[in-house]
Amino acid sequence: MSYRGRVTGIYLLGFFIDLVNMFIANVAYPDIAQQLDVSINQLSWISNGYLIGLTVIIPLSSWLAKKWGAKCLLIISLAIFILGTSGVTVASGVTQLVGWRVVQGLGGGLLIPVGQTLTYSLYPNHQRAKLSTLVMIVALMAPALSPALGGIVVEEFGWRWVFLISIPLATITLLLAVVWLKPDEKTTEAGSLDITGLITGCSALILFLLGLTQLGEKNHFYLGVILFILGLGTMGRYVRSSLAKREPLLNLQLIKEPTLYTAMLIYQLIPGIFTGVNLITILYLQNQLGMHTARIGALMLPWAIASFFAITLSGKKFSSIGPQPMFIFGCLIQALGIGLLTQVVHTDATMFSIAAYSLMGFGGSLCSSTAQSLAFIDINNHDLAEASALWNINRQLSFCSGVTMMSVLLNTFLHIAYIKPIDAYHLCFTLAALSAVIPILLSLKINNHKIISRVNEGNK
Repeated sequence: MSYRGRVTGIYLLGFFIDLVNMFIANVAYPDIAQQLDVSINQLSWISNGYLIGLTVIIPLSSWLAKKWGAKCLLIISLAIFILGTSGVTVASGVTQLVGWRVVQGLGGGLLIPVGQTLTYSLYPNHQRAKLSTLVMIVALMAPALSPALGGIVVEEFGWRWVFLISIPLATITLLLAVVWLKPDEKTTEAGSLDITGLITGCSALILFLLGLTQLGEKNHFYLGVILFILGLGTMGRYVRSSLAKREPLLNLQLIKEPTLYTAMLIYQLIPGIFTGVNLITILYLQNQLGMHTARIGALMLPWAIASFFAITLSGKKFSSIGPQPMFIFGCLIQALGIGLLTQVVHTDATMFSIAAYSLMGFGGSLCSSTAQSLAFIDINNHDLAEASALWNINRQLSFCSGVTMMSVLLNTFLHIAYIKPIDAYHLCFTLAALSAVIPILLSLKINNHKIISRVNEGNK
């Protein structure tokens, strides 16, 4: 195996471990609630703790990679992750559990951007679309496999094993990183750490995450608004300060790159919206229609199959037709799938449910895979670490923002007296489908011919 192949394998393994731990905890909630005697609100912090640890460490990843080297940092991140996972498996209360989940998130938060930077730097710009296809296939496998695998593990062995099964895979990845990765060549100095930027940037992200989480809960809506506004103010201060500095924590000027900011916005508006739609669809099918949990979980199978075909198509066609037509087609297909959910009005509407999830899987994954390919196409290797950090922060926030947006909409409609509960869900589905107009308009601004020429120049 070539060195590039080894690095890619280590990154994809780490990426898979991180995503599995993001999604697999949900199936353990009932068992955790029973054994540790915790409330529903406390349970949500098991996922939120991981997400907070994951997100707040990402801005620091670029500076740490320059300071210690990517190989060293990757090994440290895996060691932190293993430590956090070990702590989770022996936690005796919810406070300990959430605390160790934060430690887990810190390890995972370093793992993704550092591994991504190391891997993408070994691929010329014109080959990064094919690499992105592999990345998206892994991103597809984790949410598709986690619920089923987690359910079996919880049923047979208990909730602690849901987290424990990550340790052998993380240990193998750590050993491969020690043996396979070459020591870093010292090319750039880390410079002094932007302490002020680190504090304000991380504070803004924490306030954003807490605000988005509370906004989605009807009993804490106003607290969520306050936290979100504080997050906006803190982020505004961070942006102004960073743009004025010679060596900021993150180079925000990179967001001016059209391919990167377009990809980031589309990721917010397509995968982000699907995350929120999927949540309220589960509530709709279970609470309004009385569909069994097993049948609802099975809907992820057609979603995963359709997603696989979309990701494969994106990898094959990116260099020949460019991102613009795939974005437009993907947005329309996802919108059609979301719209079909309004036709699922009883538990026997199986074909509509399957068709809706298949269309959402194909359209959403076509857009997300294309966005991943587009994001780094004009980023040079020198800026890759910081671009990767920005991309991954945006990716984490998209999951929260989509859930929050759809939860707030649903709670608003449910509190309007003349709107029936079933109609409240249908209104949410309709508005989510119509929101596809925004990413379509964004994609029309892409210089598609220039991108095709850029990719094919490298292939000659």
